[in-house]
Amino acid sequence: MPGARSYSFPKEEHLCRKKLIEELFGRGSSFGLYPLRLVWLPAPAPTSAPPQVLVSVSKRSFKRAVDRNYLKRLMREAYRLNKYRLVEAPGGHPVGTMAIIYTGKEKKPFALVEKKLISGLERLLSDATPAPAAGSVS
Repeated sequence: MPGARSYSFPKEEHLCRKKLIEELFGRGSSFGLYPLRLVWLPAPAPTSAPPQVLVSVSKRSFKRAVDRNYLKRLMREAYRLNKYRLVEAPGGHPVGTMAIIYTGKEKKPFALVEKKLISGLERLLSDATPAPAAGSVS
């Protein structure tokens, strides 16, 4: 379906189940790209289905709910616009569940949050996908 890219972020893609969240933080791998931290758990096999995603902002860093909600909205929007980088990866992507956590202490502009999220998604694809064998070219 060329040109039919979906930019939605429906309820089915939200990570809500407590058991899955505990498993993600218990066994998941993570890396930080200030002001974000990505925690992910691999899927059993490479898939083209979008992963379930959790978006979080610390109450300790942002006391006012208005600020937390604003930052979560920014992160959801950045993910929604760029999730195609995972979903349309050649050969599928290895991510089953993922958490995007805002670790910064002050509000950052959308452009910066989106840039960091894009580089995080690219890093997920490169880190989690095994490199092709060097001797495979004939």
